[in-house]
Amino acid sequence: MIVHWFRRDLRLTDNLGFQASAKAGTVLPLYILSSWKDTHPWTGPPRQAALCHSLGSLHRQLEARGSRLVLRTGSPLEVLEQLVLQSREAPEKERITAISTHLSPDPHGRAVDAALAGLCQRLGIDLHLYHDHTVYPSSHPALLTHQGTPYRVFTAFARAWLRLSPPTPKFFHGSLQPVPARYHSKIPPTLSHWNLPEFPELLPTGEPAARQRMNAFFREGIYQYASGRDYPAAEQTSRFSVDLRWGTLSIRELVILTRRAIDKAPNATARKSAFTFLKELIWREFYFAILWHWPEVLEHEFNPAYRKLPWLWPGRPIPPVFHGTAVHPREALERWCEGKTGFPIVDAAMRQLNATGFMHNRLRMIVAMFLTKDLHLDWRLGERYFMQHLADGDIAANNGGWQWCAGTGADAAPYFRIQNPWIQTARFDPDGEFIRGWVPELRHLPA
Repeated sequence: MIVHWFRRDLRLTDNLGFQASAKAGTVLPLYILSSWKDTHPWTGPPRQAALCHSLGSLHRQLEARGSRLVLRTGSPLEVLEQLVLQSREAPEKERITAISTHLSPDPHGRAVDAALAGLCQRLGIDLHLYHDHTVYPSSHPALLTHQGTPYRVFTAFARAWLRLSPPTPKFFHGSLQPVPARYHSKIPPTLSHWNLPEFPELLPTGEPAARQRMNAFFREGIYQYASGRDYPAAEQTSRFSVDLRWGTLSIRELVILTRRAIDKAPNATARKSAFTFLKELIWREFYFAILWHWPEVLEHEFNPAYRKLPWLWPGRPIPPVFHGTAVHPREALERWCEGKTGFPIVDAAMRQLNATGFMHNRLRMIVAMFLTKDLHLDWRLGERYFMQHLADGDIAANNGGWQWCAGTGADAAPYFRIQNPWIQTARFDPDGEFIRGWVPELRHLPA
């Protein structure tokens, strides 16, 4: 029997590790819940709510095929070792002989992968690691320069990426062998598992809901994507980010469908729109490559030249260059977080984030540049706040986006480039529709 440890791949369609394990015989589908309580620096109620709903959906999908999801809590290595040792008391056909899982893209997960390899060797079982979070591994030779070094600029990376042929998605059909009763499970979790307050599920999550969203987007939305994606009141983005964060959709399938849409576009405008969406998927791949090759970006500026900037940080002494600042950094950060800066587009965006766990991409750039280039607050403060409040918080894209906006990252917007809140409002919320929806005290004003 093979344990498939689900991590950020909560689907059955085009799940390389799970499908290979199921094909080999009985598979024990496992998810290991983290044991932290109350607060966490890199997640919060919106994302954990999406996780809970996605796990419930996965459990129902497995049950429909004759299996079930086994849920445990604790340190992954300890849980896996306990399962393997427990299985040695079972009949031979119920013993665990291998573990399969998908490689992690972040430094912490990579350390766990390395330790897991050592654990499996010590226990005398096989380990099958699969690549899943991007279309191609970040270390793929074709995604390196002629000198064998990683790309630091998006355009060159995208050019190399586009020369590769995406792998064909693998669909899952048929039933599964039942999981032996001896492998008990917790019930699917709620936010109370982490002592978190309940958070409404405003966007249905889980593979079936994600696939409905995907089918609708490729049937209708992709050819209007370029013209509508920058207008927050229009809701013409794909909303796939939370699906990609938890793996309820396959990035390989999205790329294949996007390339088909480009090939089948009825006119040049539609083709350009579909290609614009493809470039957004490539940006995601680029940021994962940056994190893979330069994991230090989670702590430091990607560009070493900017690692000693005098960012403001609540609780730290204010550098002399900022003496006389009208608003204390602590108050400035609080106003930004609460959506009470007095800049309508910034406040509307932050209030939407706090209420829904979602923020439109155009607005993410506006509020990030406002925090870093107007308030001069450290980009790491915004990065953490987003991770704690976004349902789609993804470590690579979030870090890449914040460093890009702060002017410190790969291929970043220079320090002198800012998205002026007033100009952005005039261009992308000209009638004030989005602002009125989230800043009710301004509803009586003309645009």
